[in-house]
Amino acid sequence: MEWLTRMEAVLELIESRMEDKLDMDEIARTAQTSSFHFQRMFHIVTGYTIAEYMRKRKLTLAAQELASSSAKVVDVSFKYGYDSPESFTKAFRKAHGITPSAARQPGASLKAFPRLAFHLSLKGDKEMEYKLVDKPAFHAIGKALHTTTKDGENLRRIPEFWGQCNEDGTYCRLAELEPTHHFLGICTDFKHDTEEMSYWIAVESNQAVEDTTLDSYLVPANTWAVFPASGAMPHAMQQLWERIFQEWFPATGYEHADGPELEVYPSGNPSSEDYQFEVWIPIKKK
Repeated sequence: MEWLTRMEAVLELIESRMEDKLDMDEIARTAQTSSFHFQRMFHIVTGYTIAEYMRKRKLTLAAQELASSSAKVVDVSFKYGYDSPESFTKAFRKAHGITPSAARQPGASLKAFPRLAFHLSLKGDKEMEYKLVDKPAFHAIGKALHTTTKDGENLRRIPEFWGQCNEDGTYCRLAELEPTHHFLGICTDFKHDTEEMSYWIAVESNQAVEDTTLDSYLVPANTWAVFPASGAMPHAMQQLWERIFQEWFPATGYEHADGPELEVYPSGNPSSEDYQFEVWIPIKKK
């Protein structure tokens, strides 16, 4: 319940600062955790980044103000943090399907994005198996995708990236470097302010990179929480991510250690309901 109380306090803080630029360090202090861990937790649990959530809430409040008052569009745009009426109009049209001026018309159709509420779901029907592993730094060789987390774009593009690497021969070239065929999906370079991240398809290898289509990535030494699971890709993997952040983190004394996250794919049929895989999360004590 302590986790739930802290998350609700954060939402209250966000709502009280809709007209200000919110400091992520202040949010982290309210959540009693690191800025990185909170932003990663918020994104996985809600499906929205902090920036995206605030953008949707501000546009909801702006629409309500335009529809119920005589406030000027330019004043409303600056009030909710937009640099110009033009950028505000563009964002408003994307959110509501009409211009800010049209929102004043009687009967104008507007969309409301309600304030979120956190609920801690206590699930006893399915245990979460995990182990803690200390692993030294190691090199991975592979190919990277740079994507955005806006509107769940990363959840669409990453499965497409796997298909692309299979079609262009990247998958086969990597398999030659790792005889056990344990592939890695590395989630890294999270930039929460710009809502960007990188995702590598790689294998662990100390060989020199001679293939110009491949790059090397150094995975730092960490203590990892390792979560084994089974199921068909990509749904089973996405479901495991949700359970880790919705159930495991709130129930333990750990938080994210602000480093890359690993998806481990052994050989086998990823489309099978019996397919075995793992997620590795770098962790530290709160």
